[in-house]
Amino acid sequence: MASETVHYRTCPFCEATCGLEVTLAEDRVVSVRGDSSDVFSRGFLCPKSQGLKQLNEDPDRLARPLVRRDGELREASWEEAFAAVDEGLSRVLAQGGRDAVAVYIGNPAAHSLGPTLYGTPFLKALGSKNVYSASTVDQMPKQISAGLMFGGGLSVPIPDVDRTDHLLILGANPLVSNGSLLTAPNMRGRIRAIKERGGKVIVIDPRRTRTAEEASEHHFIRPGTDAHLLFAIAHVLLDERLTEPGPLAELANDAELLAELARPFTPEAAAAACGIEAEEIRRLARELAAAERAAVYARIGTTTQRFGTVSSWLVDVLNYLTGNLDREGGAMFALAAVAQRNAAGTGGSGKGVRIGRWASRVSDRPEVLGELPVVCLAEEIATPGEGQVRALVTIAGNPVVSTPDSAALEQAIEGLDFMVCVDIYVNETTRHADVVLPAPEPLAKSHYDTALYQLAIRSVANYSPALLAAPEGQPQEWEILLRLAAIAAGHGPEAEIEAWDELVLKTLIGREVGLAGSSIEGRDAAEIAAALEPRRGPERLLDLMLRVGPFGDGFGSDPQGLTLELLERNPHGVDMGAMRPRLPEVLRTPSGRIELAPPEILADLPRLQADLSAHRNGQMVLIGRRQLRSNNSWMHNLPALVKGKDRCTAQIHPADAERLGLADGASARVSSSVGELVAPVEITDEIMPGVISIPHGWGHGADGVRLAVAAEHPGVNSNLLAPVEVDVPSGNAVLNGIPVEVTASVGEPAAA
Repeated sequence: MASETVHYRTCPFCEATCGLEVTLAEDRVVSVRGDSSDVFSRGFLCPKSQGLKQLNEDPDRLARPLVRRDGELREASWEEAFAAVDEGLSRVLAQGGRDAVAVYIGNPAAHSLGPTLYGTPFLKALGSKNVYSASTVDQMPKQISAGLMFGGGLSVPIPDVDRTDHLLILGANPLVSNGSLLTAPNMRGRIRAIKERGGKVIVIDPRRTRTAEEASEHHFIRPGTDAHLLFAIAHVLLDERLTEPGPLAELANDAELLAELARPFTPEAAAAACGIEAEEIRRLARELAAAERAAVYARIGTTTQRFGTVSSWLVDVLNYLTGNLDREGGAMFALAAVAQRNAAGTGGSGKGVRIGRWASRVSDRPEVLGELPVVCLAEEIATPGEGQVRALVTIAGNPVVSTPDSAALEQAIEGLDFMVCVDIYVNETTRHADVVLPAPEPLAKSHYDTALYQLAIRSVANYSPALLAAPEGQPQEWEILLRLAAIAAGHGPEAEIEAWDELVLKTLIGREVGLAGSSIEGRDAAEIAAALEPRRGPERLLDLMLRVGPFGDGFGSDPQGLTLELLERNPHGVDMGAMRPRLPEVLRTPSGRIELAPPEILADLPRLQADLSAHRNGQMVLIGRRQLRSNNSWMHNLPALVKGKDRCTAQIHPADAERLGLADGASARVSSSVGELVAPVEITDEIMPGVISIPHGWGHGADGVRLAVAAEHPGVNSNLLAPVEVDVPSGNAVLNGIPVEVTASVGEPAAA
């Protein structure tokens, strides 16, 4: 019997960053429990944590590269795989130039240290403008609104849920998502605590979600009309002189424009659009203004719709008007130990955020934060001409399932000249690849949440070393990315990765010693590099970033400050405290002020105003839904996370079911302008009349996919129904409020 050892690490599966206690017997995972001593999660964990053990045991998880030979993906050596990548990418680059190669980065990359630190060096070495990610089917509207208002794409005000008295939630289900753009473990406990201290939680959502069940009150809203409601609340606040921005009034531009902008959006006009009565809107506004400490928080239901950026902007306009922006119990700016751009150098002003620096070739859609909207990817591949995409690199992504008009994207991908995927599975996307390069499983690589801690309600730092050895010969994820960078730069598949790692380090140190206000400004770069010895790879970069961060030791200037060595001695994490006011230091706008009326957002208001009077004829509209045991499309091959009743159902209100002749458990045909599917019906009064809900991320079982468990629970791909439509300022895909037709499908089983 192998002796058991206990280890501690952070769960890599969602935004909550829960601490885990992992018991191992050599290379076997015995158990995964919550770490009761974790400084942030205090023992809380959700069912997804069990995926860590089952992912370790999953026979379908790739351990060796695959190379397409004679039409089939077959195991190959790493040398053979990288040689095939070099041949394929070099050929496409030589024929079509840099933009002929596109990159798609999936959601799991944000939960992995290798891609977050080495993804950018790869993209720079490639030099393509055709960069896409899951961001433009998710949160990009919030990043654009925050960037235009405050100067940084991750300068997102998040609700101080531990100190607020009044929380207004729109289009978010944090009890299921575990928080999103809101890193806060145990949101159920935190919401209950608000009520226990006499506060109030209000949920606005087309579904009565788990969060709505736990809230003080819930209001149905017609999908896609959150901006109408938010503007009407602003109208009431301004019309009834309930605004009290406090000291921030001296730090904000264009506050005087808000009343005029809000004037058309009366409660009566908004009520006709959103379905919430005018007097209820007035009450919501008055209670928000009267609360001692309040915060407005909105998430994916408001970002994946036609007016995602305007909705995101209005959330922070309301927080400003009520005096709850940047104050305890309101909406505050996180302060992370590493990578927080709005904490680097001298604060108070900066270059701000610019969008549209280039545009897509076919539809002329503008660039946003360094990438193009993913709705452009299919047409960029399929449309001939100069600059046509002929090769695709995916990193931890499954865009064939995760993006709109999925059938069109799959058809386009089938016509590529070359495709390489960094992934642990042969899924709906990677089955089309010429080369698949598997990353190690989570327990075989180190972990630190560089992205998610930038949205955390407390300043915490927690490092997890690798617990298991990767298979013999398998490179780490960061080494794979550097190898791809070397190939893209023309250095071939046998380039010295150590030299590339040194170049990445030299670049980061050079930027920091040359940054005004840095803790190592003007220091000798060689001295800083020597102080990081003998570490290599992500650990060396992480140590650098910790030490120059806002809580770091500054390489000697603060001996009590953070270093990686300090985190290694504290496996349950280090807590630097709750959020604190950060304005004006957090601002990176050119003016050094809060921009309350960015021109890019104001330009979209005529479209919103026209929608106030849009004719709504009662047609059914489609929305998605979060699921606790799911993380987009990639966790459905783990038995613990798909067991139980079918969760990929079409939820519909009893009145609609009766009108349409639908029976519970029977099949319904759901069709849109671009596709159709057949799904099992779930009749429930938890859904608003006129709305049908199908969860995102399903649609498994296609030929060539090697996911045995997922194939037994295929579900349907709701993105087959999503047309190519975007929120204008951000380019984010519209995935909620899609008009659909729903009919009974007699005698036809539900199928992917």
